[in-house]
Amino acid sequence: MLSTLRQIVEEIGHIPVLEEALQRVSELLKEAMRVDCCTIYLADTENQCFVLVATEGLAKEAIGVTRIGFSEGIIGWIGQREEPINIADAQSHPRFKHYPDVKEESYHAFLGTPIIHQRKVLGVISVQQKSRRRFAEEEESLLITLAAQMALEVANAEARGAVKLSGSDGIQLWQKALYGRPGSSGLAVGVGFQPNKKARLSDYIAARSQKVNQEISQYRRAVKRTKADIRKLTNQVAENVPKDVANIFQTYDFLLDAASLGKEVEEKIRAGWNAATSLKQVVGNYARQFSQMQDSYMQERAVDVVDLGDRVFGHLVNDKRRVAEIPAKAILVAEEITATMLAEIPAKKLKGIIAMRGSVNSHAAILARAMGIPAVLGVTELHVSHLAGKELLLDGYSGEITVAPEMQKRISFEALIKEEKELNKLVSAELEQEAVTLDGQHIGLFLNVGLSQELEEKFSADADGVGLYRTEIPFMSHDRFPGEEEQRVLYRSLLQKYHDRAVTMRTLDVGGDKPLPYFPFQEENPFLGWRGIRMTLDHPEIFLVQVRAMIKASAGLHNLQIMLPMITSVEEVKEAKRLIRQAFYEVREEANREGEEVHKPRVGVMLEVPSVLWQLEELASLVDFFSVGSNDLTQYLLAVDRNNPRVSELYQSYHPAVLRALNHIAQVSKRLDVPVTVCGELAAEPAGVMLLVAMGYNKLSINGYSMARVKWVIRRQSQEKMQAVLHKALLMSEASEIRDFLNMELEYLGLGGLVRAGK
Repeated sequence: MLSTLRQIVEEIGHIPVLEEALQRVSELLKEAMRVDCCTIYLADTENQCFVLVATEGLAKEAIGVTRIGFSEGIIGWIGQREEPINIADAQSHPRFKHYPDVKEESYHAFLGTPIIHQRKVLGVISVQQKSRRRFAEEEESLLITLAAQMALEVANAEARGAVKLSGSDGIQLWQKALYGRPGSSGLAVGVGFQPNKKARLSDYIAARSQKVNQEISQYRRAVKRTKADIRKLTNQVAENVPKDVANIFQTYDFLLDAASLGKEVEEKIRAGWNAATSLKQVVGNYARQFSQMQDSYMQERAVDVVDLGDRVFGHLVNDKRRVAEIPAKAILVAEEITATMLAEIPAKKLKGIIAMRGSVNSHAAILARAMGIPAVLGVTELHVSHLAGKELLLDGYSGEITVAPEMQKRISFEALIKEEKELNKLVSAELEQEAVTLDGQHIGLFLNVGLSQELEEKFSADADGVGLYRTEIPFMSHDRFPGEEEQRVLYRSLLQKYHDRAVTMRTLDVGGDKPLPYFPFQEENPFLGWRGIRMTLDHPEIFLVQVRAMIKASAGLHNLQIMLPMITSVEEVKEAKRLIRQAFYEVREEANREGEEVHKPRVGVMLEVPSVLWQLEELASLVDFFSVGSNDLTQYLLAVDRNNPRVSELYQSYHPAVLRALNHIAQVSKRLDVPVTVCGELAAEPAGVMLLVAMGYNKLSINGYSMARVKWVIRRQSQEKMQAVLHKALLMSEASEIRDFLNMELEYLGLGGLVRAGK
């Protein structure tokens, strides 16, 4: 029966037209369950009714005609109760309502269950028989199982149907919004553009060859041509992004080097495989290794490896497919966006990006943010090929996409784009001003750095220092643990740049969603596993080398602060401080011999695990400062993986528990006289800034692009007003209620234009 269920569900995905797919399901299910009738209704929320869309057993002429209100009949009852209904004689049931068009007079036994996707009733599927009987428990379980498996496919099929209806024949019957994960903020109007598919290495059938020298020569020529392509693409994007962001393409060069992929490919050729097969085997192996890592950043490297393999393969087989014409306002749509795909489109034409897969850590997303292009990733409701050639409205703040919009919505959206541009000009004009509230309270604004040095330099002059330096980024870019001197040079450049301001360096924070490719380990639940301080304390040789490098780098300066991540206990802090003391005394002895001076660094902890909320007093006696990691704290408080699309909606920064936890930390820190900073996305949102400043946080650590907006918000409010807003918000019990309230407050304050950016 499991194979039958699988076949039924697959039918929905394989048939492009929704109604045809569901009709096929009704036929298969009737046969599989040996019933007299199977019927499927879909919800029409606009008209508050269920529409008969497929049946095998009722009158076919009723399809598309019969509509049952959400509160009518047994079908409506199922939708209201959101559970299955099993009735021996439906026609004698008090909720039964006769619909002459369907011609169901001869049926008595009835079993129906809702089709639910993400808490929304999409429809109802039912089976009927002429005899009077209750369906068996096994039959009920089968129908429930089928409905649950169908739900996602029905949602996808609905989306396909919506797109088809909204443009194929010029008649727009209804609109449907699609959603994904925001990858790069901004708004765009354009036409979906899907590049022509090129030769794919994964489709190649393995073959052997004894012409070793010939195959190696052929492979090396293909690599040489691919390198030339990459250089050309690098030059194309170099004009529009900072140099170090454009250096993303160095990853491709590194992989193409003879010491990397090349060595292994040529070994396969010498083992008797031809060049294409050898390349396929090596690329496949690397892609699997990357994709199996828990870290989203490293998973995205699998995309780069596959893309590179396809490009080399294209030269191996001399693939010369015609390049599709790029529209003047192109929104690039693809299953996965690669950095090279992005670079192939002229910057003047590229207005946005939509992908079925990908994360904010993908090279494409990094490039998009650097180029100021909005992006939405993880659009799973339909295949992006259905968006090609369609007019699209793309919202990179909320992740919403509107397909073939009505004229009025398009006009409103374009007005928003114009408003956003004007607001950005106003906000940017105050970037060099102090972040001071109307009643004179100065708020320290610090930078989160570590991803793009050149991008971050644009905002360094306007920051009060570095609130978070992610030291794991350089560790990830190596193929081994970087040595002490390598780290010292890197840290020294940052400390010197901010010589008159504090620089907070977080010790190596890997594991969880950030494993190292050269130090792999598998865990069933990495977010609750061996990560952060847990890993480095288990490997003091790694921790000591890093801390020594930090302290050495601070010679002659007095601005180094060391922050410990993923702290859950007092014991961890004590052990980490013991190692820091050991490293400091060693470095100080060396520095004294060389006539240099080093200062003992201030040490702080990240508050990102709920257990520390009840250990603040003990921790305060051990450290110099606190830093709240609001992203992880929210994730752990709510037990939600925000990268999981099935539950990402439950990740709510304005959840009452999150706000009360943050307020508790602020109040206790003030009482204990311990400086506290907030690092995380909440500190960069207009509404979040209001609440955090009102709680008493006078230091926020944010990304550079948010600097001007955060200053704008702070400079237009008073502490008294913000505290009044906070007081009301803390009394509310639902995140949606709090968010709506905060958005209204921003409107009242004349900051309505920033509401969108905070969504």
